[in-house]
Amino acid sequence: MRGNVIIIGAGFGGLSCAIRLASQGVQVTILERQQHVGGKLQQIERDGYHFDRGPSTITMPSTFRSVFDHAGVTMEDYVQLYELEPRTRNVFADGTVVDLSGDRGWMKEQIAAYSPEDAARYDAFMDESAALYAEANRHFLGKLLLSPSDKYNLQMLRSLLRVRPTVKLDKLLRSYFQHPHTLAMFGRYATYVGSSPYQSPSIFAMMGHVEAEVGIYGVKGGTYQLIEGMTRLAQEKGVQIITCIEVRQIVVRNGKVAGVDTDQGFREADQVVANGDVLSVNRLLLAPEHRKEMSDARIRKYEPSISGFVTLAGVRRQYDALLHHTVFFPERYEPEFDHIFLDRKMPDDPTIYICYSGYSEAGMAPAGASNLFILVNAPYLSDSWNWEQQTERYGAFVLEQLAARGITGLNQSDVLIRYTPRDIERDTLAHQGSIYGISSNSVKQTFMRPGNRSRDVQGLWYVGGTTHPGGGTPIVTLSGQLVGERLASEILR
Repeated sequence: MRGNVIIIGAGFGGLSCAIRLASQGVQVTILERQQHVGGKLQQIERDGYHFDRGPSTITMPSTFRSVFDHAGVTMEDYVQLYELEPRTRNVFADGTVVDLSGDRGWMKEQIAAYSPEDAARYDAFMDESAALYAEANRHFLGKLLLSPSDKYNLQMLRSLLRVRPTVKLDKLLRSYFQHPHTLAMFGRYATYVGSSPYQSPSIFAMMGHVEAEVGIYGVKGGTYQLIEGMTRLAQEKGVQIITCIEVRQIVVRNGKVAGVDTDQGFREADQVVANGDVLSVNRLLLAPEHRKEMSDARIRKYEPSISGFVTLAGVRRQYDALLHHTVFFPERYEPEFDHIFLDRKMPDDPTIYICYSGYSEAGMAPAGASNLFILVNAPYLSDSWNWEQQTERYGAFVLEQLAARGITGLNQSDVLIRYTPRDIERDTLAHQGSIYGISSNSVKQTFMRPGNRSRDVQGLWYVGGTTHPGGGTPIVTLSGQLVGERLASEILR
């Protein structure tokens, strides 16, 4: 083994980076402050109910497969994915239901039931969605943008012009659709990167193709099995993973990484990869004199992404209305984002997402029961909303909203656990409790995120949702692969 790399954090980005490095003969140690690996994705088991607290919608399976392929192993020996069809059930306030499907004909039939005009434009929208995905893959997602020449060249300029970065997602959708149901169903894709469809660029329309035609997948045994499989592979490749260890400072000498100070002593390193929120890493782990390019003033200029309010409910009943993934939309969609980003308060009429993995796989809950992961979009932490005062009240309100939609009896659940943005910040040091790091509510924060290599400290790298290429489980995993590949090439040359 060559080199000596410390990775701070054992989320998807850190694990994928470690596997790529170790597979090429680099010595890697992961330091994780939580009791278990996984970052924001944790496994909760209570009274026979199995929950994944964190990411639950798995897309772009090739991204995960590449982690195993590049390590020279078969993914199915570590974790099994299965395709969901229908992908997601969308339930609107007037009772209309659209089950997202890879079958374009069926999609058009469902949309035509409430808007023949939107149905007639569905094929054209999906073709543009596929083109946006191909463009993003070709010029943005699959490469590091470390130098000015990487970012500011004729090829990148042409690519940006093709994806029309100044056009908002909602505006692009309105060029195809007119009905509020269709606009909300596809506008929701902005929330996959913690943003608003009324502010984020139209590039995120690519998620229409990603979900419907590339597919949405479940994970046998629960989403956390992805983490379990990657952890086992990392350890087989020689990665040392230490949990319950707190990194207190990244030590810098003469402008270069020297190692990390932890609550268990100093650890030397030639290179450090931070798998965490770039803003938090700089604010909490680097002395101000070592981060001129990421000063407190600059950190304050970034808009954090959406956070989330989670309820885990284990209930002794089942619901015909639910698929593996189900989304209940409010009567009007736009006010939710005004509440979150302008007022920084919880929505009065929220979109409610439920993951019911027991729908697809027996054993995730006792017989005749349901294991429900319930998520409502939440604002990042600020003085405008006090979770200590509001958790119980708003939690009861969410259950009331679901009861009105036919998902009754949740207040008599065997298991009822709530998890707030304050808890996310405490457990993962996410900046202001945000899930995806910074929002993508502007061209700059979408296409010019903080870089994967520190501009202040030689030998310090970043992976995760705040840095390039962005948020979302597969993209974070990709960031780890890209940095691992580049760093290995520098160490081994």
